[in-house]
Amino acid sequence: MAAAAVFRETGGAGTLEAVARQAGVGIGTLYRHFPTREALFEAVYRREIEQLAELSRELADTADPVAALRRFLHGMVGMVATKKGMVAALAIAIDGTSEIACFSFATLSAAMERLHAPAVASGRMRADVSADDILQTVVGMCLARREEQWEAAVTRLIDVFVDGLKTD
Repeated sequence: MAAAAVFRETGGAGTLEAVARQAGVGIGTLYRHFPTREALFEAVYRREIEQLAELSRELADTADPVAALRRFLHGMVGMVATKKGMVAALAIAIDGTSEIACFSFATLSAAMERLHAPAVASGRMRADVSADDILQTVVGMCLARREEQWEAAVTRLIDVFVDGLKTD
């Protein structure tokens, strides 16, 4: 989606005109599909959550379940990088009662469990840390970092975190 590319490049500050230009459509066409900036943000957010769920399904049969989990978590960081500049517009997603928040939590929890369970079952990952614990930790890492190069820093921290969860 053109919007995701623009928001990622601009930290969420990209204009709707820039999105329309990137998509090769007129601004009127963009507004017909997304009447508000928030509607466009939500569509980008929902699509990327769905892409993460699809990634977890693709990785579920990977021979190395710990590597699969790590790759998924790196994908999550990429998704948050697109959203970081849209936090104010997506404040509704933080409200646990909104439809998009419920959808996101349920989808990401299922995706994490799909990858966490095989890693634990293989004996290569600690069983006393749940999929939801990992999900909350990674989201917290992403939201806590504010410096310009935060994405690389969080990716490195995820690797340290996953290595700490390994039993081998």
